[in-house]
Amino acid sequence: MQIVAATDFSTRSNRALRQAGLLAQAAGAQLYVVHVVDDDQPDELVRMEKGEAERLLAEQLTSMPELQGVQARAMAVTGDPFDGILRAATEVGADLIVMGTHRKQLLLDIFVGTTIERVIRKGTFPVLMVNNEAQRKYENVVAPVEISDVSANALRLALSIGLIRAEGATLLHAFLAPAQGKMFVAGYEQDRIDSYVASERRHASDELTAFLAANNLGTRWPLHIEEGTAMEIISGTVAGMQPDLVVMGTHGRSAVMKALIGSVTEEALRTLSVDILVVPPAKK
Repeated sequence: MQIVAATDFSTRSNRALRQAGLLAQAAGAQLYVVHVVDDDQPDELVRMEKGEAERLLAEQLTSMPELQGVQARAMAVTGDPFDGILRAATEVGADLIVMGTHRKQLLLDIFVGTTIERVIRKGTFPVLMVNNEAQRKYENVVAPVEISDVSANALRLALSIGLIRAEGATLLHAFLAPAQGKMFVAGYEQDRIDSYVASERRHASDELTAFLAANNLGTRWPLHIEEGTAMEIISGTVAGMQPDLVVMGTHGRSAVMKALIGSVTEEALRTLSVDILVVPPAKK
């Protein structure tokens, strides 16, 4: 297993690097610690910054306890941050990229996106965004799922790299009861409306169980099925369950569409204070 941990030497990045070290220890993985030097500046300054980055990377590899006993290699590369990270990940054949949250710049983020969002948009690698202090094992995991190959692939990937154990995450599924509003306006009794919503919940549960069986994912996962929009249910569940990790798949949509309407995954990355594993669609 090959893990790439991106660092800008900030506190946020140090948390991610410690988490990457613990994951590498557990999996016996090769760890690559990558720092990207901005190359849009005079060559001499680039050379100096790259040399300083190499010194700091070497220092981290020898001093950080979570990296002890790990096969680790430092990589100082040049370019735009997201592009440098993706080039390094491609070079080493990464199975996972680990990153910390980044300082947000409101206007730039709206039109371009944070570095982590751009890595996810432009790349084909699973990305673990680390928000919290490093932990040896994720014990309380929530995985929002829809009936799609995207969700099935996200669960398989999280299992294969050891971030969750078989049937050990709570699967969260949001459903809508489209006729509920019309029934209310038409004056139906609340008991009848509640009965309709309950039937839609059962239907959603049956669909989810069949989906898991069809994808050979087992059927004993804890299920949490709620009525509402996806982000509404995800936010409420994370607030209530306080998970260590959220596992999400992402659709391979165009950057233009994402800039215009966003995505549930990107909203989660921006608003949830929890570690999030984002898994891209499976390669065809």
